[in-house]
Amino acid sequence: MTDLDLKSLIRTIPDYPKPGIQFRDITTLLGHAEGLRHCIEAMAAPFAHARVEAVAGIEARGFILGGAVADRLGTGFVPIRKKGKLPWKTIGQDYELEYGVDVIEMHEDAIRPGERVLLVDDLIATGGTAHAAAKLLARSGGELVGAAFVIDLPELGGCERLERESIACHTLVTFDGH
Repeated sequence: MTDLDLKSLIRTIPDYPKPGIQFRDITTLLGHAEGLRHCIEAMAAPFAHARVEAVAGIEARGFILGGAVADRLGTGFVPIRKKGKLPWKTIGQDYELEYGVDVIEMHEDAIRPGERVLLVDDLIATGGTAHAAAKLLARSGGELVGAAFVIDLPELGGCERLERESIACHTLVTFDGH
């Protein structure tokens, strides 16, 4: 690992997708070879000896990061997608949005009973999607060993929410605000 400042590689876009939101865009990090390599190493490192058997990534940036973390840990990858996007038999989990409810799904046979799974995404805010993904993985018989994110927005309490459910939450950088 280097002393690379990952936070400096993340672009902030003000007032996107709506006024008052500071969107944290990791595409600039993904496009920086050394930054991406460092990011993947730092996300995988805490779980190197956790006997992870699969990495599950949440659509869409969690696919990019999760696939790379799975490769680093020597495991397979499980996509968690929005409803209706997977081609095989699925199980789903509802979760609340600011205005309504959405559903995430995974293939019903993606996780073996007792399989040790690491959950990966780019950012944790309120923790709603990550919490739904954790429930989905548990319903499938998986054992969640933790969750890893590039960015934490601690004021929104997502990591605290996961930790209240005994899910270890590992993040690389934090940003104040929303």
